[in-house]
Amino acid sequence: MSEPLFENLVETHSPELFSYLWRMTRCEQDAEDCLQETLLRAYRAYPRLQPGSNLRAWLYAIATNVARSHLRRARRHIAHSAEVDPQTLRKHGPSIPESFLRAELLQQIARAVDALPHKQRAALIMRKYQGLSYAAIGGALGCSAAAARADVYQGLKKLRARFAPHQEDRS
Repeated sequence: MSEPLFENLVETHSPELFSYLWRMTRCEQDAEDCLQETLLRAYRAYPRLQPGSNLRAWLYAIATNVARSHLRRARRHIAHSAEVDPQTLRKHGPSIPESFLRAELLQQIARAVDALPHKQRAALIMRKYQGLSYAAIGGALGCSAAAARADVYQGLKKLRARFAPHQEDRS
């Protein structure tokens, strides 16, 4: 089978395959990626296709396998990022690569926060995640508002040092 026939096949079926993949993934970018992968796999297998095959069904079979693999990878990613608040992941859109990188960074931050001394960790979480005032934090931790502010400051300082890019001395 020749390349012009394959190009015609692509032109004829790409719009409906995209629509199908979009419904499977619920994300335009993921559907586009899956469509490209589907067409690449189809192009590679095209010379081996039996004459008289149902080309539309063949393309849908490839698209289904690509979408299934994509969704399986997405589920694995979500399972691996279970430590991160699911509400946070939903806020950042449907892009799997972006969600994965963000989830990984959030996990690293969560681990770094967990490694802080107890009072700094508690004060930081109460201030940054719960939105409590320094007076309320001080009351909860049995210290003054100034001490609570210092604990938050020291915790943030340690986190910034942990995640700041290494800077060279400019002396």
